Amino acid sequence: MKILFYDTKSYDKDSFQQVLKNYPQVTIEYTKSDLDPRTAALAEGFDAVCAFVSSDVGTQTVEILHQKNIRLLLMRCAGFNNVDLESAAKYGIRVMRVPGYSPEAVAEHAMALALASNRRLHKAYNKVRENDFSLSGLMGFNFYQKTAGIVGTGQIGAAMCRICRGFGMKVIAYYLYQNPSLNDFVEYVPLEKLLADSDVISLHCPLMDSTYHMINLDTIRQMKDGVVLVNTSRGALVKTDDLIEGIRMHKFAGVGLDVYEEETDNVFEDRSDEILEHSTTARLLSFPNVMITSHQGFFTREALEAIAVTTLQNALDWMEGKSSRNDVKQ
Repeated sequence: MKILFYDTKSYDKDSFQQVLKNYPQVTIEYTKSDLDPRTAALAEGFDAVCAFVSSDVGTQTVEILHQKNIRLLLMRCAGFNNVDLESAAKYGIRVMRVPGYSPEAVAEHAMALALASNRRLHKAYNKVRENDFSLSGLMGFNFYQKTAGIVGTGQIGAAMCRICRGFGMKVIAYYLYQNPSLNDFVEYVPLEKLLADSDVISLHCPLMDSTYHMINLDTIRQMKDGVVLVNTSRGALVKTDDLIEGIRMHKFAGVGLDVYEEETDNVFEDRSDEILEHSTTARLLSFPNVMITSHQGFFTREALEAIAVTTLQNALDWMEGKSSRNDVKQ
């Protein structure tokens, strides 16, 4: 079985090559190009392609993959909102993903963003490097005995609930489905109550029509003044222009973002020599209480190994005609 691996970074290749020795049935060729309509034709002669959350696997891309006889799309990530599932089903292209590679990695990063934005660690680091040892502008608040509101309690959200409990926080949650493993310490509440009562709000739900721009000016106004907002899930959960308006209204003590609406052109790329003239990201970074990281929540050794193992096992299941809980269906 031959797989074309799109958008290859050095750490991707290292982690997959380490695991690949256990899958002699599979060969991988790597390309630095990301998957989109311009590069889909590179897949000719392969059985499958491996793509990531930044890939454009829309209708046009899927049609080209079909023309090149691709039968399997391996998403080496949990998200699949960038995939045209209807077209994939139409052309008989099976879509598989990695739903739970390391929930603790993302949850730990979410808490790191919450702490760093609240205590202004990014600002403190830069002040000290310039020999400024004053404490002005660095005031935060204790998380102990405060309320954490977790939106989405799948594997990552559940891990975040447990971390918040370890900080001595009261944990409330909103989700369509309750996680029974959390029943002993998490109270499920309506979204309106979570927004009104939480001192820290962390987003861990998938991006769907019902969650698109769920954080907007209306929901921001329902939040406490001085709340900390964290998003490590999907950028479009938050309407960025409304978030900026909320920051200007002094609604937030801190904002920590590992994902954001404009990230497609930025994620995993070095743009340090460019001037981002019309960038919403640059506007966000102009605020002292905002901390942004570049979609690195998953980025641990353990997570990369789990992604490689699960992706290659998905490929093997496809080869052997087995069903899998990692199948993505329309």
